[in-house]
Amino acid sequence: MTQQATKLVIVTEKLLLKKIGKIIDEAGATGYTVVDAGGKGSRNVRSSGRPTVSDTYSNIKFEVLTPNRDMAVKISDEVAARFFDDYSGIAYLCDVMEVLHAHKF
Repeated sequence: MTQQATKLVIVTEKLLLKKIGKIIDEAGATGYTVVDAGGKGSRNVRSSGRPTVSDTYSNIKFEVLTPNRDMAVKISDEVAARFFDDYSGIAYLCDVMEVLHAHKF
């Protein structure tokens, strides 16, 4: 069985992990994936390279599959309003043509 979905991607600072995870959970999403991220943007270069003394200031990337665009926009709007004025971050949406094994989604 397959299902269409919207994928929300949020790239931001690692110290926001728990706070953003809570927003995602409270919005009703069934889960998310978080991976280390690095790159260059308006707030300069951020590296996910190893080794470091502390990764407090490193970046992470959330990927959230939502059953509809409205839920993804609601999550991204709340994250942006609460954090993006004071922390680096970007959010974007992708249409997902088919979620495989959608019974787990």
